[in-house]
Amino acid sequence: MKNYKKFWKIGKKEFNTEYFDINKDNELIIREGNYQYNVHDIVRKFGSPLEIFLPFIIEQRLNSLFEIANDEIKRIGYKGKFTYHFPMKVNQNKECVLPLVSEGAHLEVTSTNDLLIVKKIWEGESFNAKIRVLCNGPKTTAYVQAIKHLRENGLVIIPIIEDLHELRIFKDFKGDIGIRINLQSKVKSHWDKKIDRFGLMLDEILEVGKIRNLKILHYHIGSQILREADIILAVKEAFEAYKKIREGNPTLDTINIGGGFAIPYEKKKMYGVESCVKKIFKVLKEMSEAAGIPHPNLIVEWGRHIAAPAQITIFKILSDKDIPKSVAKKWYVIDGSFMNDLLDTWAIHQKWHIVPANNMAAEKKHRVWLAGLSCDSDDKYASSDGYLLLPRLEDLSPQEDQYVTVFDTGAYQDALSAHHCLLSSPMKIILPNGIATVARKRETAEDVGKMFGW
Repeated sequence: MKNYKKFWKIGKKEFNTEYFDINKDNELIIREGNYQYNVHDIVRKFGSPLEIFLPFIIEQRLNSLFEIANDEIKRIGYKGKFTYHFPMKVNQNKECVLPLVSEGAHLEVTSTNDLLIVKKIWEGESFNAKIRVLCNGPKTTAYVQAIKHLRENGLVIIPIIEDLHELRIFKDFKGDIGIRINLQSKVKSHWDKKIDRFGLMLDEILEVGKIRNLKILHYHIGSQILREADIILAVKEAFEAYKKIREGNPTLDTINIGGGFAIPYEKKKMYGVESCVKKIFKVLKEMSEAAGIPHPNLIVEWGRHIAAPAQITIFKILSDKDIPKSVAKKWYVIDGSFMNDLLDTWAIHQKWHIVPANNMAAEKKHRVWLAGLSCDSDDKYASSDGYLLLPRLEDLSPQEDQYVTVFDTGAYQDALSAHHCLLSSPMKIILPNGIATVARKRETAEDVGKMFGW
């Protein structure tokens, strides 16, 4: 086997690995323009487990989305505006949020604490006055007070109404509002949406009639939506609802299609962002013109698409153990935990693209399962093929360690991380402009103990 890049699916835009390569020493590297980072060297310097965050990737992905949308708007003569709102629940870390804001992203929050981070940035005069913040999620008293306070202080902040109770709370709100609709379209995604507790049914919204300062119709139909056709189906249903609601609410001029755009975690080909954006604008243009109403503004909240590829997580293989009578031949025990560090592995059976950080040209490999450091039998990983192919540990020199890299860990994993068995979280570094900066130090036993009152 000579084409190792092809085997490991490295350097391919359709697999979100276009910024990665393999050097002459068969080690994984990251390319940022003319900068080059050696993942193997970095993890040996900083230790493992290690998260590496790459701000340039989120910036380039956001700018690519803007370029695609704006080019299509111009090409077909679409009269509405396109706006991107980053959902902070995807990644609230400063190293993720601030680069996106600097590149023109607006924000979407879902809790009081999310909004308090926004408040801190706003009061520090770090935001352009034109930035908009959408507020989803159930509205507690503290959340409502924070929304009103920021609105009174000049932030363009828009509460998205989730139910009739919230509609009463915001009936005199001095600013634009949005309303969330519970669509009937069902999609193939991580969500089980047989019954959705969020939003109002179309009949409920129409029964309310006139809604003061209604600006946005919002929906969210799933996470990691697997079929492009499902996204388009929901857009069509949402526009039909938009058309009916707008008859009594002429201020309504925007459709927010929420998140859910999928990424190829296991590096299997999926629909592309350019194709999907073009189809969305085509549908909205045709349907609005057929209805004789202006083209609606469009908001997307594709957080996973933007943030997931901007982080990788590296573990060291500590040991191996034979597996009798199985498709996999070995357990490879890592120096971290899937249940703690990559919780979606356990919670929603997320699959990842995993490759060696070194020895990428190894001809001989084992079929393996990976096992985490916790004492839980669920702390393990195998790909959808039932096993991973990784270099044989017995072929390493006595002084050499084998490291593995997990791609696309920049969405949700930090916020969901835990300390099962009191294990420490990985250290995190940021790699901007050829410089490695520590964003989170490695936790000591004392650090973790303090979290639990010791």
